[in-house]
Amino acid sequence: MHRPLVLLAAILLPLAVVPGWSGEERSARLRASGAMTARRVPIDPHDAGRRRVGSLTYLGGVVLDGDHRAFGGFSALHVDGNRFTLLSDGGNLVRFRMGGDWRPRRVVFSFVPAGPRTGWEKRDRDAESLARDPVTARWWVGFENVNQIWRYAPDWTRAEAVAAPAAMRRWRRDGGPESLARLADGRFVAIAESPRRGERMRDGIVWPGDPTTRRPAFRFAYVASPGFSPSDMTALPNGGLLVLERALSLPFRWSARLVLVDPAALRPAAVVSGRTIAQLAPPLLADNYEGLAAVREGRDTILWLLSDDNQLFLERTLLLKFRLET
Repeated sequence: MHRPLVLLAAILLPLAVVPGWSGEERSARLRASGAMTARRVPIDPHDAGRRRVGSLTYLGGVVLDGDHRAFGGFSALHVDGNRFTLLSDGGNLVRFRMGGDWRPRRVVFSFVPAGPRTGWEKRDRDAESLARDPVTARWWVGFENVNQIWRYAPDWTRAEAVAAPAAMRRWRRDGGPESLARLADGRFVAIAESPRRGERMRDGIVWPGDPTTRRPAFRFAYVASPGFSPSDMTALPNGGLLVLERALSLPFRWSARLVLVDPAALRPAAVVSGRTIAQLAPPLLADNYEGLAAVREGRDTILWLLSDDNQLFLERTLLLKFRLET
């Protein structure tokens, strides 16, 4: 074969056997060398002195901003003392320390090392929920679109296990495991974001231990507040369970509720509801809250709320601190 024909064949043959590029842009990842800033905000823009919100006392909060277009979209939160972990719905991780001066320090940007599909497109790493075992320091992440739960090493360097629970197979791809928590007794709980067809109830699952290795699990139903959907939950230091619910109304009005649930009510085939202890709605700082964490500070139970800005100019990444009043 003549040399020009050889070159032409070398070009055309791969095109004939390799699927064409879809044109989808690679999901944006945070730069390791990026920066993050925090700006203080009042809970009520019209009343700087306001502190009480239902059964909560507002202790302060910040708007977080990054210097890269991939910053934002945070859907899950974990807090351990002054150490914060934020996980985005594109698989980006932000870890930092922050004390009473509200200044982020030792900020580390990274990306979930493995997960569903290739990670090229944002929906490949649609991480929506996060849980951690304080003993082993391992992490569990709930992924929408595929309705899977992945377990990661304490330092986020590798994935260790994955499960695609049969009980989650019928959950909507865009309404899967939005909420995931590890209870004080070692059980894990997940709640679907989307309701059953024609109902207010959401499917829930309880595992006796690690959801990637332990069987069997049982199902229950969670009844959300009218017009609201569960977006996260956390175990309280006293053993209780707190569910974060959110709602969006026209034209663009967010509101959120914190609902206290008795873990003893989590039984096979049970229909579970809770008691609303606080609501965030205008004129208070209302946004797309998707992250919830609870920690102990001395004798106080502290709650942290995180909002997902969807990387839209109409929303912000808010990180708010409250004390739960008994």
